[in-house]
Amino acid sequence: MDVHNGAQLRSRLLATSRPLAELDVERAVGSWLYCRDGRRVLDGSSGVLCVNVGHNSPKVAARIAGQLSRAAFAGPAIARPYVQMELVERLCRAVGRPDDHVAFTTSGTTGVEVALSIARNIARVRGGESRQQILAADLSYHGNSAFTLAIAGSQARRPRAADSFGLAPAFPAPYPPSHTGGPRGDHVCDATCADEVAQAIDSRGHENVAAVIFEPVNGTTGGAFVPPDGYLRRLAEICRERGVVLVHDEVLTGLWRAGKPLASDHWEGASPDICILSKGLGAGYTSVAAVLIAPELATILKADGADPLPAMGTMAATPLQAATCLGVLDELDSLDAKVFDERCHRLGERLGALTKFSSVTDVRGVGFLYGVELSRGVQWQFLEKVESRGVLFYPFRYGTGEGFIVAPPLTSTDADLDFLVDTVRDTLAELGSSRPA
Repeated sequence: MDVHNGAQLRSRLLATSRPLAELDVERAVGSWLYCRDGRRVLDGSSGVLCVNVGHNSPKVAARIAGQLSRAAFAGPAIARPYVQMELVERLCRAVGRPDDHVAFTTSGTTGVEVALSIARNIARVRGGESRQQILAADLSYHGNSAFTLAIAGSQARRPRAADSFGLAPAFPAPYPPSHTGGPRGDHVCDATCADEVAQAIDSRGHENVAAVIFEPVNGTTGGAFVPPDGYLRRLAEICRERGVVLVHDEVLTGLWRAGKPLASDHWEGASPDICILSKGLGAGYTSVAAVLIAPELATILKADGADPLPAMGTMAATPLQAATCLGVLDELDSLDAKVFDERCHRLGERLGALTKFSSVTDVRGVGFLYGVELSRGVQWQFLEKVESRGVLFYPFRYGTGEGFIVAPPLTSTDADLDFLVDTVRDTLAELGSSRPA
């Protein structure tokens, strides 16, 4: 393809863009992108926070090749879904929910849509036909459909009021500075912030609310905010007391991105009724999502009066997709748990030390998911400079806050992580001096 023709074709591709030069990537291996001009760039945010097991995984490639020679497509409603059933068993054991029932679908967005449809079905059978409302936080992201954008609180992606069907976020997310008041008006968030979820349910009448959906650790919308200790447990209690289905959106955080099989595993008593996985399951190799439903609730879906299951999509976990996901799980199983834990701890410590730079206002996160918040107006200058030094990051912005996400592949080596942190440190040093000791 000549340069002129390539530019013309690029102008016809409708896609969001960032205000930086595009990388002309020729191939990718492990944590690294190799460009046509000879440069190599560390993928510091795992693509769009999905390439969890690295690029060009031999285990994933082997699974794909093996299945491709057998059968790429066979709908589970038509042919016996052997590979999909194997994936159900492996996946549920991997995340510590061994008896869950699973619905596979085609993306994180459709996974959320299916999960909320199922939650409504369960809530109506248990509590009556009026249970239909879905409540979400005002700093959240649950997918890119008109419905999921309308209920959630992604300030950058939220549709116009006229396009939101009268829907809106229902309660404050428990993160300062987003949560400006707090339950006591002191700008400090703790477990009692969950009482505002109770207020949101009660103000609508619990008999009208089907589900609450929440990200156990915030993703890119606010930059890896972590809820205060006790919040998720209290949230689960509030939902159980009112017969409301609790849905955890772990599209981004699931499968060890937050340092554990599920982000909610960091807190006792936080387990949801329904859990959605996607990015870490397909790992950039295929588009897929899994909706995990607690067994005691899954039986309700077969009760008299329950609606039929929602359509999962033509390409919902075909044998080829399921085999790809099994390859991802193979790769995750091969990680040394002790070494991975040590790397999570060391990455957090080293990123936390970046607050000595005057342009860094906060560092937060857990596992292999961190948000580094920068002084206003520094974001794109930093991203341009750090990319020229060989590390690519994903930006975030909310309200007056902005920064970048640090989320390298879980398979990154010590040398990869050292290069990442050292490059960030050197770039920040170039931007401005350290704070006084």
